[in-house]
Amino acid sequence: MTLFSKCAFVAVGLCASVATLHAAPVNGTGNVTPDVIFGSGNANGSFTGQTANNIEVGLRGKQRYPAANTFNYDGDHTYTFDSTVLTTNPSNRSVFNFEWSVNVDQNGLSGDKLSAYDYSFGFDTDPTSGVSYTFIDPFTTLGYFDHALGTNATANGGGIESSSNAELVTNMGVFNVAQQSSNLGFGFSSDPDLAGLYSFSFSVFEKGTQTLLSSSTINVAVAPLPVPEPATLSLVLGALGLLGYASRRRAKRQG
Repeated sequence: MTLFSKCAFVAVGLCASVATLHAAPVNGTGNVTPDVIFGSGNANGSFTGQTANNIEVGLRGKQRYPAANTFNYDGDHTYTFDSTVLTTNPSNRSVFNFEWSVNVDQNGLSGDKLSAYDYSFGFDTDPTSGVSYTFIDPFTTLGYFDHALGTNATANGGGIESSSNAELVTNMGVFNVAQQSSNLGFGFSSDPDLAGLYSFSFSVFEKGTQTLLSSSTINVAVAPLPVPEPATLSLVLGALGLLGYASRRRAKRQG
């Protein structure tokens, strides 16, 4: 899949300011509803986000090489991963996956389905330049359709996949939960294993408008471990001297 161009797939002005996005453990626990439904054996927890207007949005970083349920979460909105494995991970893969979750009927009472809203996913693949998000609609971008879909009753790893963008559109009228686990190496960066600071955002909008209903934003730092305490993390990131902001493919197992 080719790289996405800035705002090329965004409808109704979804290039919203990232300053408005939410950055704290989703639901106060870091757990999304109903569970992590992609793949199998992928643990819940450590998601940054919010539940607003009965719409739950969560984002997190997860260690990919070696694959593990390791998040190195600072309890706010930053995830840090070991840059020393950049010599052993595949050259076309980042050491971390970034994972998003959206549930448009978190309390199970509204009956709303995914098709009732608009969405914007933002990322920056260059950790050495300034803040410059690229935005896509994760449900209409061609080739990006294998999200895990489910309901509030779907068990861990029990999400269903669509086989095409057309099928995804149909399924969005049936399900209220969607999740994805992606890697910069799946068409989102020409050099996905650079160390530095990446950022991601996910926003849900009222259908056909620019009214923001729920959102999340995270930073992912690829830096030497051990992971510092939250109070000192900013010092480590500053020492990197790299500013940047940071999508694709669901991990089948532990990644």
